[in-house]
Amino acid sequence: MRLNPTIARRANFTDIFMWVVGGLLLLLIVVGSVLTLLKGTYDAHQWFDFAVFGIAQGTLYALIALGYTLVYGILRMINFAHSEVFMSGPFTAYFLADALYKSGFLEVNPIVGLAMVFALSMAVSTLIAVLLERIAYRPLRGAPRLVPLITAIGASFFLQYAFRGLFGPSLKAYPELSILAGTFNFGDFKLLKVHVVVIIAAFLLMTGLYYIVQKTKIGKAMRAVSEDRETAALMGIDVDRVIVVTFILGGALAGAAGVLYALVYRQVTFSMGFVPGIKAFTAAVLGGIGNIPGAMLGGIFLGLFESVGPSLFLDGLGIPAPYQLKDVIAFSMLVLVLIFRPSGILGERLTQKKA
Repeated sequence: MRLNPTIARRANFTDIFMWVVGGLLLLLIVVGSVLTLLKGTYDAHQWFDFAVFGIAQGTLYALIALGYTLVYGILRMINFAHSEVFMSGPFTAYFLADALYKSGFLEVNPIVGLAMVFALSMAVSTLIAVLLERIAYRPLRGAPRLVPLITAIGASFFLQYAFRGLFGPSLKAYPELSILAGTFNFGDFKLLKVHVVVIIAAFLLMTGLYYIVQKTKIGKAMRAVSEDRETAALMGIDVDRVIVVTFILGGALAGAAGVLYALVYRQVTFSMGFVPGIKAFTAAVLGGIGNIPGAMLGGIFLGLFESVGPSLFLDGLGIPAPYQLKDVIAFSMLVLVLIFRPSGILGERLTQKKA
């Protein structure tokens, strides 16, 4: 079938325009970076701090992004309520953390206390994720794709304002643990202990998920359902069980990420999931939506870009307070990736059936 010439010309014009926009953005990045480095505003220690914070922040994005990419890989839907799954765990666990801190238990037994906080957060986030699947998404599984998308947005608002109504709109400060205070010193370079803990914990969780998906029986079933749900069901795979396990894994990772986020930023609120959720979704798209290693890589890449980018790209251009434009930098990178590689960093073009 031949394409209508008018449509072809329009498509070519759009492609050329987007490539021009991408080229201009790349040019600004290169020029800004060169000028910043020539100015010498920042020394090696500051660049090191930017990079470490970016990696810590990026691993948090990656943990949340895995929830988006797991659900999309199985159901071909974007679970926009996942940001509230991320919020619900650490928000609920705050009350346990505060009680343990006031009793002195958290300082005397910080490992056990943190394990209890993590366990509660992961359990609550997992429960919320499973309830979302069972109540909001399963009855709509055969509906047009727009219906579960709107349902997910509605569920997100419902959870957000339910927590606001139950626990109030005020910020709640997570206790600061002495075991996580201070730095590790490596010569002239210093690493905040909390950043080291976040990075190590996040990589362990991501490694665990990758092992489950690649090396276990349920992981093989998840990959089969992701490839072709109908054929997997004909082969004897319990598709409903696989979908529930997918939400369990995504919810548990979100709950763990929530506590790590609270340890870094030391506060939680009913709306805390919105911005990290948008950034994590961006990371999932960057890596290739539905691709687990891609979500991990996209999260770390986004965190680094967001941390290092404002100072590296904008300071040399004479822009005051460049760090206030970190969100602009992050989403500009998304635009660049979607222009030059629409399927994401590690993504593959979907077949028409999957898309």
